[in-house]
Amino acid sequence: MKSLETLFSDLKDIKVIDSTLSYYQYTPLDLSSSNLELNQLDISDAIEFETYIENFLAKNKASVAYGGYNEVRNLYKRSTVFNDSNTEERNIHIGLDLWIKAGTLVLAALDGKVHSFQNNTNLGDYGPTIILEHQLENHIFYTLYGHLALESIASIKSGDFFAKGQQLAFLGDCSVNGDYAPHLHFQIIKNMEGNFGDYPGVCSKNKLEYYLENCPDPNLLLKIY
Repeated sequence: MKSLETLFSDLKDIKVIDSTLSYYQYTPLDLSSSNLELNQLDISDAIEFETYIENFLAKNKASVAYGGYNEVRNLYKRSTVFNDSNTEERNIHIGLDLWIKAGTLVLAALDGKVHSFQNNTNLGDYGPTIILEHQLENHIFYTLYGHLALESIASIKSGDFFAKGQQLAFLGDCSVNGDYAPHLHFQIIKNMEGNFGDYPGVCSKNKLEYYLENCPDPNLLLKIY
């Protein structure tokens, strides 16, 4: 049986935000702890962070900034969701972020049905989140869409079907999306481990090997780079 990753390699023309935007309008963004420019920002201030993203896009003549898979970040130090005295710090991002303005259309990556959805309201969390369930040959897997607008989860229900490329949601702003600059967190998940409307998008170093296996690089699907 082919692996899920191999099956992904055969898929084409997959987008999860506004399909009118060509990948030529995308630019990579480094939000890792090694990006010293971020030290000049108050990254706990979502408005200042959004201004940074907007200026970065303008400088690079781009509409979308992307990146973040397997990236060690300092963005999460502000929240006890990722840092408490009893567990190892979670600071390694295991999804792909697409940074673009609030209100942008979010699309279903592939044919699938709604597995679950939830508003994850902790500081630094996903805010409104939708998880779709998919099947390719004998593989069942999931895609997670985080940092959405509230209206995105107002009228859906578990089991609803969405076709590849169909409008699924809209991006939320910092008032609802966990207090971030607007962006989509897109993640592939093999085993949901009983989670509902939520799944870790950031992990600790000692669990990285597991999460990289359970959450393959989303670019295998999207083929941005």
